[in-house]
Amino acid sequence: MNDTVRRLQAHWVYGGALSGAVLLVLSPLLTAGWPLAERLVYLALPVYMLHQLEEHDGDRFRAFVNEVIGKGREVLSVRTVFVVNVVGVWGVMVLTIWLMRSVSPGWGLIGVYLLLVNAVLHVAQAVALRRSNPGLWTAVLLFLPLGVVAFSQIATMANSTQHAVSLAVVLALHGAIVVGVRRRLAAS
Repeated sequence: MNDTVRRLQAHWVYGGALSGAVLLVLSPLLTAGWPLAERLVYLALPVYMLHQLEEHDGDRFRAFVNEVIGKGREVLSVRTVFVVNVVGVWGVMVLTIWLMRSVSPGWGLIGVYLLLVNAVLHVAQAVALRRSNPGLWTAVLLFLPLGVVAFSQIATMANSTQHAVSLAVVLALHGAIVVGVRRRLAAS
């Protein structure tokens, strides 16, 4: 792997945070004329990017997982964190916005469930471990309010298939992380 790719994988979160801030400031222009429900789903992307700064600044999340779950072993790699966040979050959110705007507003639920499931997992982990975790505060202060309001606006626009598929996609993304960590745990 060349040095540029290695640096991108190690420092993606800083470009993401800056991009999130820009997307947030541009949101009134970029979403002008959109229904409120769709504007709220759009906001999930820049808000998620800001959450990722709290979660991944200084490699906090990876270090936390490797310490708490891996007991000092590397069960979450820099490359995996990069792929999960850039492809699994940004890529999925971009696809969600495209589907919502070009196919059906109900597909915006993917982004809403992404916020809500992630927030619930952060809170559940904090309760289970009786300690904070990287990303907890933005999950509680940003994801929960935005997710609840967005869900209240877009849920009725979606059919039962969109609800089921959206939730399944989000659970599969989070499940893939757990499976990958467990595999690395078993191999070490």
